[in-house]
Amino acid sequence: MIGSRELASALSAQIGVEATVVGTPEPALSVGWREELAAATPTLKSMAAQLAEAFRAGLTPVTASSRCAVALATLPVVAAHRPDAVVVWFDAHADLNTPDNTTTGYLGGLAYSGPLGFWDSGLGGGLNPDNAVLVGARDLDPAEQELIDAGTVSLVKVGPSMADDLRRVVGGRPVYVHIDCDVLDAGTVPTDYLVADGMTLDDLRATAEVLAESEIVGLEVGELESAPDSHTPPTYVAALLDALDPLLPARHPA
Repeated sequence: MIGSRELASALSAQIGVEATVVGTPEPALSVGWREELAAATPTLKSMAAQLAEAFRAGLTPVTASSRCAVALATLPVVAAHRPDAVVVWFDAHADLNTPDNTTTGYLGGLAYSGPLGFWDSGLGGGLNPDNAVLVGARDLDPAEQELIDAGTVSLVKVGPSMADDLRRVVGGRPVYVHIDCDVLDAGTVPTDYLVADGMTLDDLRATAEVLAESEIVGLEVGELESAPDSHTPPTYVAALLDALDPLLPARHPA
């Protein structure tokens, strides 16, 4: 996914740290979750190992990923190394389906539920639902809505009070932040999925400032596509990084 590479390059320049590349780009299989997971598992395990190494070294990992399914590998590592951290999941979708209730069979739709232990991905679980917060999710399947209605997972809705609502839900706890770019209103940045009534970049900046009041354990950003016109400078990357700036580590000295 070219967008993730553009974002990784920009993050590397802003933080002053050389990026580590995990895996190689491959065409989408467009098959069921089981086949996609089997094909991706070697790379996902490599990703988990890289993240675990970063935590052992006392670093704050910043990841530009292609798809949300990468969280199947990253979040169990977060839960193991920082069980005190809240995983704040910015996404237009909840990704809380399981193999038993998915209507599409899409692996990305199972990305948050696996680490929460709602199904066994083979990559681990361990994330406590009390440490799971959705932000901006609005395209929800019935089973996902039931989890939210039951209070199993908290949801901060898009709206004028969302920064204050997020502050209340997080309650000053350490945070690991996952951002699917389709949490933003359709067309704000290039994404595969276009979902109306999303966050603005100003909303993202305001919520990032709230989260920066806590310890930032790590950040992962995914699902960013490349602009349709490859000759157009990727100004959307700079705009996205500006909104996320409160979450980024200080620039590493040269």
